[in-house]
Amino acid sequence: MSNVLRLLAGISLLALTATFVIPGPSGSVEATSNGPLTAEQLAARADVDAGRQLVVNHGCGDCHGGGANPASEGWLMGVMDPIQEFTIGPFTTRPRNLTPDNLTGLGRFTERQIFNSLRFGLRPGETPDVTITSMVPGEGNFPEMPKYLAIPMPWPAWRHMSDQELWNIAAYLKRGLRPAANKVADSEGPPDFWASEYTVEKIGPWPAPAFPTAREVQP
Repeated sequence: MSNVLRLLAGISLLALTATFVIPGPSGSVEATSNGPLTAEQLAARADVDAGRQLVVNHGCGDCHGGGANPASEGWLMGVMDPIQEFTIGPFTTRPRNLTPDNLTGLGRFTERQIFNSLRFGLRPGETPDVTITSMVPGEGNFPEMPKYLAIPMPWPAWRHMSDQELWNIAAYLKRGLRPAANKVADSEGPPDFWASEYTVEKIGPWPAPAFPTAREVQP
């Protein structure tokens, strides 16, 4: 065998036994070696990769830390230099730690709770892990007394993403990030209940009206 063939054979063997980094079920990052990834592992990795892309290009890091660079210090830890704060009347709200840290981040919440926060604007820590089928308080597992995310989080726009996109974001936040302990000071209000502000008349319906509406035209 020529030296070139030996080199190619060595590269092929290395590729088969390389260590792959994949999201683990506990929210940590785990490594798999000595063989190609299974179909299930490849699908999980694809979901996390897609969620990462959405998080990066939707500006999550602009408020929650790290800008658009997942390699930056403080990525999604809820910290900025100086810390990003939003003043709403007399209240100050602060972006939370989005890493899967159990004590200071999203680690204690399920992917469904994260999904529900993005689709319906419900605080994950105060909304059960349930499938919600209605936006009417008290119906279809929608909380009778909903507690919404603070206004700076633009969930009224994010809710129009597809189910798969929202699940991918939840997968990345839970299984594609290393937990990072960082306790962000609690926000000062605003009041828990925003139901009067999040009506269909004010934020529009979900799903969006069928295309074209009276304001649109067929291309």
